[in-house]
Amino acid sequence: MAAEADYTGGGAYPGSYYAASANPAPMRPELQGDNRAEVCIVGGGYSGLSAAIELAERGHSVTLLEGARIGWGASGRNGGQIVNGLNAGLDLIEARYGRETADFVGTVVQAGNELIRHRIRKYDISCDLKEGNIFTAFTAAHMRGLEAKQALWRRHGHDNFEILDRDALRQHVASDVYAGGMLDRSGAHLHPLNLALGEAAAFESLGGTIHEMSRVIAIEDPGGQPVVRTEKGILRPDVLILAGNAYLGHVVPELENRIMPFSTQIIATEPLGDRGRALLPTDMCVEDVRYILDYYRLSADGRLLFGGGTVYGGTDPSDIRAKLVPNLEKIFPSLKGVAVDYAWSGNCAISFSRLPQMGRLGSRTYFAQGYSGHGVVGSHLYGQIIAQAVDGDCSRFDVFEKVPWIPFPGGRRFAVPYSVLGSWWYAFRDRFGL
Repeated sequence: MAAEADYTGGGAYPGSYYAASANPAPMRPELQGDNRAEVCIVGGGYSGLSAAIELAERGHSVTLLEGARIGWGASGRNGGQIVNGLNAGLDLIEARYGRETADFVGTVVQAGNELIRHRIRKYDISCDLKEGNIFTAFTAAHMRGLEAKQALWRRHGHDNFEILDRDALRQHVASDVYAGGMLDRSGAHLHPLNLALGEAAAFESLGGTIHEMSRVIAIEDPGGQPVVRTEKGILRPDVLILAGNAYLGHVVPELENRIMPFSTQIIATEPLGDRGRALLPTDMCVEDVRYILDYYRLSADGRLLFGGGTVYGGTDPSDIRAKLVPNLEKIFPSLKGVAVDYAWSGNCAISFSRLPQMGRLGSRTYFAQGYSGHGVVGSHLYGQIIAQAVDGDCSRFDVFEKVPWIPFPGGRRFAVPYSVLGSWWYAFRDRFGL
């Protein structure tokens, strides 16, 4: 297969607040020469790290390849919000795939949340974990949607959600733009890059091997006995796990057309001190319920981390600050003119159905991808499920593998214009409260 162009730009972390405040981490060596491995994992983000830890805990010998640095991609750039569920709601899953599948998904999705917390405790990972997640609504229609979501999750045994009217919401978010919201006390937020770095250290403490700056340029025979080639080395694994998601690129054409990259952007203000605490008194993370949403929270040092925007196809906007600052000022007018110290972008991967994809190519190559903007929890869960399948327990893997994937109409060529048209429609609905 043709070599993929270098997407890493030299492999250095982007100029994000997360990179500037990252915990110390060693530089791992590149893969060189001809090597063998029991399990090879491609991708040093949450999916790959989650699978790696689970397999190492079960006694397997695992080598992880990362094309840049650990957490370089979406896992080290995202909003850092632990949001339960998947992008596709349980009602949509039930309508498309039946009550049994929806019941199963409703049972397991919160396991990703619990898994993250378990590993933070077990491996003493320092990542600024804070409790609480709030969904905000702009209109009465949005509030009805949140009430329906609360009832739906209760049907599946989860009663963590509390509806907040306008006055109750103001106890958490000091803004006049919202009609109300919903609080999920089992949600949380954290420093995403430090979580990834801590998980990498945990994996190595279990005997695992990591090679950074080892970009995969070709994978031979992924449906049979796979061979992984990097720029300076070869790895011949018994089992291969592909966890590159939006950054896997063209090396596995069978997977490329199943997803589409899209970028999202984040800015970090100067430290706000008492101003920040007044705006978010309970220090929970927030996201609104619109299709193209805003999301924000306070960092450990009191900055407002504010994200939003979507660019389909995975390109970066020319001016991230200009794109996000007006939205920030609409929500918090008192921050007009606030200094923005950091601005960055990064790619996620979206599937047409908004459901993550998990499966196999042949009997030796596993993959997970397409978290569609809900990757912090979903990637940890899917990584663990794949690892359990490699270890011989396919009970959860088989259910997710059987969920059919839906191609983008017209293939990858038309995925971007199709998605842009869809986003215009949903933006219209959001604007007029439909």
